[in-house]
Parts: sequence; C-alpha cells; structure tokens
Amino acid sequence: MSNDATLTSKGQTTIPKEIRDSLSLKAGDRMTFTLMPDDSVLMRVKSKSVTELAGVLHEKGRKPVPVARLSR
Repeated sequence: MSNDATLTSKGQTTIPKEIRDSLSLKAGDRMTFTLMPDDSVLMRVKSKSVTELAGVLHEKGRKPVPVARLSR
C-alpha cells in the first residue's frame, strides 16, 4: 500500500485515510518513528496501554508469583 502525504511548514503531515482505517487509528493514538540505516522510516502504533496487557501471560493452572519474588 502506498499513499502520498505533504509536510506542512510546521512539520506536520496527515496520515492518509486508507492507512488510518487499516491500522484502526483514532485521535489521540500514539506512534513511534524509527529512522532505519537505509533512510526508510518505520512507524509503529502505540495504541495499547500497559493496563491492557494485564493477564496476557496467564497460563491455566499456573500459580501466581508474588511481586517480591519477581524482583530477585
């Protein structure tokens, strides 16, 4: 997918609608831009908060580990 955008005098641009829709972007979403060695730019959407990750490592039947034990 390739779309063009224009940089404003204030250094702003608009992410094309097709890309926003494909990534389910909405106002307030955060993203990270990484400049690669070949001068391409990698953009990653940071729309998940830490609280949304709670429980993702849970395995059925596994006993919880106390926080004090995690910091050892």
